[in-house]
Amino acid sequence: MEKQNVTLSLPRNLIKRVKVLAAEQDSSISAILERLLSEYASNQDGYRQAHQDHASILKNGFELGTGGSSSWGRDELHDR
Repeated sequence: MEKQNVTLSLPRNLIKRVKVLAAEQDSSISAILERLLSEYASNQDGYRQAHQDHASILKNGFELGTGGSSSWGRDELHDR
């Protein structure tokens, strides 16, 4: 996979903390950011697909076996 450099501005104290974490994991800041951004992008793709699936369900509705009309009235349902 071709890579491209990106310039980021992050707080110094955060960079220091992440450098320590990366060293403890025998990794690099770039590798950590790549993993986190990849997870973020995958999650967003999943959320987008779930949203589309649920929007489709709401648009199409459910077949409840009534043929689109009910044979009862509000008063019958609420025993009035």
